[in-house]
Amino acid sequence: MIFQGNCSAVVTPFTKNGKKINYTALKKLIDKQIAGNCGAILFIGTTGESTTLTQKEKNELAEFGIKCINKRVPVIVGAGSNNTLEAIEKSKIYEKLGADALLHVTPYYNKCTQKGLIAHYTKIADNINIPIIMYNVPSRTGVNILPETVQVLSQHKNIVGIKEASGNIDQIAEIVRTCSNDFTVYSGDDAIVLPVLALGGKGVISVAGNIIPSTMNLLCQEFFKGNIDKARQIQFEINPLVKLLFSEVNPIPIKTALNILGYNVGDCRLPLTSMDSAKKKKLKQKLLNMKLD
Repeated sequence: MIFQGNCSAVVTPFTKNGKKINYTALKKLIDKQIAGNCGAILFIGTTGESTTLTQKEKNELAEFGIKCINKRVPVIVGAGSNNTLEAIEKSKIYEKLGADALLHVTPYYNKCTQKGLIAHYTKIADNINIPIIMYNVPSRTGVNILPETVQVLSQHKNIVGIKEASGNIDQIAEIVRTCSNDFTVYSGDDAIVLPVLALGGKGVISVAGNIIPSTMNLLCQEFFKGNIDKARQIQFEINPLVKLLFSEVNPIPIKTALNILGYNVGDCRLPLTSMDSAKKKKLKQKLLNMKLD
């Protein structure tokens, strides 16, 4: 298991007008995650605006993150692509840089078959020597990894888990039921962490963790200790915030929240735009009420 508990999928901070990565702001954000007892940190995911980063930026960001964290927690790097050969190339780069594991989203736009998914993930896993976590988010990719496909892929020694963001509890239950105990399921939705843990999941790869890493970790740890009522209370308490953080497409609201809290992460790169003013006002009020820092 790569981690248990909360893994924050961190944003990519930018300087003014989004021209460069703001590494000063990124270090501050990394330090916040470590102080919040996160189980791991993910770079270059959906929340990290992977689609608008150049490959040169991705390489530099991964290298910076790995060196900054310096083995304090596992580092996971998003290496997904809808081009299998490109995914392999990126994976090899991040492996060489020292990543502990890779996150691979399902190929998007191509809309490959389940047979294609098996071939894609197997080809990548055959060409690297570090673990892969698959990422299932059909609302963005147009492709859903079916439980039977996950079960086949879970038998590869380098495919060790899945970030499940389908929102389909029945599907998540079937994945846990049919895969071995060595295969790890992580929630990809902050609003349903507890239900996923109850089914046998081992944690969450979280957006909200950017601003409440200790709370996301505590939710998981209370569950693991058997304090179900406490875990439920935490889930209920965070869900109104989570709803606001997904009131527009991720990562627009979470970057807005971080800027409100003084983390100076900049705006999202186009084609993502600034948050609707009315929604931003509600988010700001919620953050003030929660007294976050």
